[in-house]
Amino acid sequence: MLTADLSINYRRGEKVFPYAIKTDNTDYLRDAQNLIEIFQDSQNKTRGELEHELEEYVGTGTDYKILRGLIKLLMDRCEFATSSVADPSEIRQKVFLEARKFQPVLPNSEKRKEVLETVAKELNTTLNIVNDNLYADLPAQQRLTNFEPTTPNNLLDRYNLAQAQAILYKCVEMKIRVLPSPAENYRAIFGWIKHFGLIHSIVGNSVNGYEVTLTGAASLFHRSQKYGIQMSVFLPALLLCGNWRMTAEIAQKQGKNLFYELTSEQAQLISNRYDEPEFENPLFEKLKKDWEKSSSFWKLVENTEVIDLGKTAFIPDFVLISPMDERVYLDVLGFWTPKSLKKRLDEFETVNFKKFIFAAWQELRGSREEPTWTSENVLFFKSSLKPFALEELAETLTASKQS
Repeated sequence: MLTADLSINYRRGEKVFPYAIKTDNTDYLRDAQNLIEIFQDSQNKTRGELEHELEEYVGTGTDYKILRGLIKLLMDRCEFATSSVADPSEIRQKVFLEARKFQPVLPNSEKRKEVLETVAKELNTTLNIVNDNLYADLPAQQRLTNFEPTTPNNLLDRYNLAQAQAILYKCVEMKIRVLPSPAENYRAIFGWIKHFGLIHSIVGNSVNGYEVTLTGAASLFHRSQKYGIQMSVFLPALLLCGNWRMTAEIAQKQGKNLFYELTSEQAQLISNRYDEPEFENPLFEKLKKDWEKSSSFWKLVENTEVIDLGKTAFIPDFVLISPMDERVYLDVLGFWTPKSLKKRLDEFETVNFKKFIFAAWQELRGSREEPTWTSENVLFFKSSLKPFALEELAETLTASKQS
């Protein structure tokens, strides 16, 4: 994605819009092609050499910021690695220790040459290689080992999408109105929200549609930068879904906040998520493996349904099923705050829904505040979810229900 300094937007009244370039513009298509070729021709070159070529191409023209944005997106498609006969820090240590015998050692002196030759023999290599590898771990010395190719058209589409994503870095709150839809569309939208661990509340039902409220990064005092990225990468996923209208409130340094609006009918932004592999949550995978090894009488089954609770909806990650076929739904929270979690508990209490567990990972707490309340439906954990803790809580919930 783009960094904040490469973001370009404009405002009209109370609304903010991302700057978008025309993807059929011949000049931009030519620039995109030229930049892609520079990256392709830079395989095995150092990052410093690549950046030098890019600086020469960009120059000081009027499109400087746009070109830097395209370069940032191409850099995101690169892999750089340190190439050295040994760990550069180890080489430096050997050179500095050897140089102590010849103090002072001046640049381009015979003493320096002798030091490097001694270390080269020890490493079974040449003086020039030792000299080149002294600082090979610095970013400018790392070599381009892989560049994921793209086309000029795709790069320009990605640029427009990245400009829209950058607006959401400062999102205070996002509201998504999901119009009446087939069940699979609801599952897709709610599933993506869960996938990115966004703090949310849902009002409505499957007949009339839902209004989803997402807490924005600018509302958090803790981990807001990481959360802001999650909010931004959610946008391409939302673009793959249908029947929605989105309004995002965007914080401003001065004056009133602005609003960014978008609908599923728009055609300017193209999602970049079509070819991505299915995401596997490592926390979920570990829980499933641990459950298989445990002696629990309860079954752990992945949930595939949207549970309609009348005034709200619930999309748990798993269902715990007892030997008596009693069911307790497990939702492993993404980012959360004590305030957002308490609000969700109150919503469930209002509709008298009690057969659920919220598993809240302390690592993803978006506020420095500690919860001032307790709930039998919440399990806080620090590193991993333990099957016996979940089973014990599920049994408590079903026992209290029966009593």
